[in-house]
Amino acid sequence: MERVLIHIHGIVQGVGFRPFIHKQVRAYRLAGTIKNTSSGVELELEGEREELERFLADLPHKAPKLAVIEKIESEFFTELKHFTDFRILQSKTEDQRNTLISPDIGICDDCLRELLDPADRRYRYPFINCTNCGPRFTIIKDVPYDRAKTSMSEFPMCPDCDREYHDIENRRYHAQPDCCGDCGPHVFYLDAAGNPVAGDAIALARAALKAGKIVAVKGLGGIHLSCRCDDPEIARTLRRRKQRDEKPFAIMCRDVDCARKICEVSKAEEALLTSFRRPIVLLKKRARGTLAHLSENNDIGVMLPYTPLHVLLFGEDIDMLVMTSANLSDTPIVYRNDEAVEKLRGIADGFLLHNREIQTRCDDSLCSCLDGEAYFARRSRGYVPFPVSVHESVGMILACGAEQKASFCLSKGNYVFPSQHIGDLKNVETLENYEQQIRHFEKLFDIRPSAIACDLHPDYLSTAYAAARSEEEGIPLIPVQHHHAHMAACMADNALSGEVIGLVWDGTGYGTDGTTWGGECLVGGYDGFARVGSIRPIPLVGGDLVTKEPLRVAWALEHDAGEKIPEGENEAVWEKMLAGGLNCPPSSGMGRLFDGVSAMLGIKTRCSYEGQGAILLEAAAADDDGLYPIAWEEENGLLRFDWRESIRAIRAELARGTDRGVIAARFMNTLVETGVRQCVFARERSGLERVVLSGGSFQNRYMMHRLPAALEDKGFAVYHHRRVSTNDEGISLGQLMIAGAALERK
Repeated sequence: MERVLIHIHGIVQGVGFRPFIHKQVRAYRLAGTIKNTSSGVELELEGEREELERFLADLPHKAPKLAVIEKIESEFFTELKHFTDFRILQSKTEDQRNTLISPDIGICDDCLRELLDPADRRYRYPFINCTNCGPRFTIIKDVPYDRAKTSMSEFPMCPDCDREYHDIENRRYHAQPDCCGDCGPHVFYLDAAGNPVAGDAIALARAALKAGKIVAVKGLGGIHLSCRCDDPEIARTLRRRKQRDEKPFAIMCRDVDCARKICEVSKAEEALLTSFRRPIVLLKKRARGTLAHLSENNDIGVMLPYTPLHVLLFGEDIDMLVMTSANLSDTPIVYRNDEAVEKLRGIADGFLLHNREIQTRCDDSLCSCLDGEAYFARRSRGYVPFPVSVHESVGMILACGAEQKASFCLSKGNYVFPSQHIGDLKNVETLENYEQQIRHFEKLFDIRPSAIACDLHPDYLSTAYAAARSEEEGIPLIPVQHHHAHMAACMADNALSGEVIGLVWDGTGYGTDGTTWGGECLVGGYDGFARVGSIRPIPLVGGDLVTKEPLRVAWALEHDAGEKIPEGENEAVWEKMLAGGLNCPPSSGMGRLFDGVSAMLGIKTRCSYEGQGAILLEAAAADDDGLYPIAWEEENGLLRFDWRESIRAIRAELARGTDRGVIAARFMNTLVETGVRQCVFARERSGLERVVLSGGSFQNRYMMHRLPAALEDKGFAVYHHRRVSTNDEGISLGQLMIAGAALERK
């Protein structure tokens, strides 16, 4: 007989791990204790040495499906404590906390079956959960993960739930959010003015939705605005009230079969939709032009019900509903009841709320399916706060991200913790949420940053926050060039070290020369980079106005290409601005090139949301393999794509009446070819053969289905994002890795 002390690190709290261990201990004829700690789980077991070793060897393979075991440490002793049984001890709080926390988990099949079973005591109870599903991250106040440190602390268990909680054979054994209709949270319904309405809250909400009303529905990490999908007038009303003119709405479908009525759903996409993470998945519409009141392009974001409340809301007779974040444009999602009634008055016709507090805002995750895996546009609910493991320890660093699609990252040892979706840092409300989430992550994961990384852009609110904290706490501030951070983020995402070629295409980023970059080919690694490729700078007539008025970009492209443009009042003003160098900063942004061509084709000349022109250009593309003439400018080792010949060719095709879908396809084919040629140019000078693809322009699935294959045909090993977003939300990871390398050099 021997005794073994075991420390297990990873996601091992809130996922049924202690009950699982209890059953395993009985099967292996062992005795001892287990407890949650601030670092994971601590086990102390006694038994025959052979059985103890077999238990340890089998542990990673038999763990619950929601558990993620990162590391197991064990130490054997001959001195015994003579355990006679197995006990779960009170959780232990330590000075050093290294616990990983589970994301929120969509409703499991067992709970779904009980929810709909009239004979079950939790029949139609909207907060049914167990060790395999339910709220986690959004209800946690602190670690270790125990009921007393969650929003469920306000709901003492009734005798029946308490019996389940202590019964090792029960699925709810030590399930911290365990509850029922007698002891747990409850739903209620309010009218448009915020007054309580008597009756069954879910039935009232269903009736309102069927009647064409807009209902605020409280979920796991925030509140949605919901309405019917089948009536364009209802959607227009929601758009007007929410101040969301054209940006697509996400929808929730009752099940996969309902989603298939309007979208094509592959096996990989179905696996994403039905996974316990339940993200919004961008699916291709069955027919172009359908559901235009919800999404003006060829795709629509679809998710399935992920809480029991959602399941009950749909019942058996509602196929799909709009489910969009409850907020005004550009402000954080509403998540508190009082805040909902105050801020959504005049938007929602009714409120389906509940009295379990949301501790942490967390929007729905949004992804498409690339190579059979999730390809993120927004990494949030269901994935956060799970860390990204990196190849070596980078210490404790805070990386503050950019401005659009803001995020932050915190590191500890070999773990990097990317935040959930924050939004664009353009107002006080979003900045306050950003700062609050940083404090919450630092507390949960016991991180005290020794350095802060930020974007090189001096006017970003995230940069100002980083600079203020750096000065206040007396720790180093490490500014990082935007596109270098993109490249490093994709390297870290794929656990790459050394040097690579980075093809980084996005809308804008502050360059080391003080100009705006965005269509870059870089060579380097975490230690530094060289710029070897770009595109001919585009004069942005009116500065930031071009993002809303891409017709200005189209005019600038054609003007620079030497095309004759009809003279109008606007064009005359733009001509004077350009001639005088008045507010016409040059930009090599790939996003601006997309915007300009989209406007040239008449697809989108005025945008109401970021990237709209590029999104609709992709949506318009036909099936065509042609491309346009490509010219190059080379200066001081920098190879620039000179787009003027392509613009002249596009202009000529428009004059001939060529279908704009064909032109859109040929334009993107041309960009694919320029990317390949720049990578070949970079390889000739560096000898490197690994290419990473990053930046918001690579959310374009047309190019992502062509560019990697074209690069591989030239002998490159190609890497894209897998664990964080390719857009600006992902760059905080790159900033952190670059800062870590800088600190190591010092």
